[in-house]
Amino acid sequence: MNDVLPLSATGLSKAYGKQVALRALSLQLRPGERVALLGPNGAGKSTLLQLLTGLFVPDEGEIHIMGHDLRSQAPRALAHLGVVFQQPALDLDLSVRANLRFHADLHGLPRPVADERIETDLARLGLSEHLDKACRTLSGGNRRKIELVRALLHRPAVLLMDEATVGLDPASRVQLLQAVETLQRERGVATLWATHLVEEVESAQRVVVLHKGQLRHEGPVDSLLRETGQDTLQKAFLSLTRA
Repeated sequence: MNDVLPLSATGLSKAYGKQVALRALSLQLRPGERVALLGPNGAGKSTLLQLLTGLFVPDEGEIHIMGHDLRSQAPRALAHLGVVFQQPALDLDLSVRANLRFHADLHGLPRPVADERIETDLARLGLSEHLDKACRTLSGGNRRKIELVRALLHRPAVLLMDEATVGLDPASRVQLLQAVETLQRERGVATLWATHLVEEVESAQRVVVLHKGQLRHEGPVDSLLRETGQDTLQKAFLSLTRA
């Protein structure tokens, strides 16, 4: 099992009628690595995330999470996956504790284990004081941090961040990114960070650029600059995704 990658996707294709959303995409994540998935609206980022979370089935290709085939071993594969969705997914009328306990119950965590993890993870993010507050009373940035805690309660090997900073102020975006980077270092979580914001890419170990469902670049950030001949990430991104 030591050689098993947290995430391996091979030859993924998906079409909706005649509209091709994703074409023969392959992607791998290594332990403790953050890969930035960068692309404009309509690039195929959401489709890829939907395939990786099992919401849709690819027309072609395979997905393995910790060695488990998502098509034939979905429960085992998804048990190693944590997701922070683009759309908020907290019950705003419930307390932070109730939201997190509900998620822990879905994963079959014993209540003592769940409560210990909830308290520990909230403390790490400076959110302990909000434990019994209704989620509705929290700021947008803190709600996102609560969703991050929830996604990691079952200690997944892979974390998917689906445009998770949309609507957040710059300070909250930085805080969320720093929290994820800490988890990568301390727990070895492999993260796929989908975004259309170039500034969220700079500290990633690798960047994957999608445009119209096709892979336009994969590699370290500095290789993106070299291959495009540009001096900034913004210019490099635009050069690959210009219509």
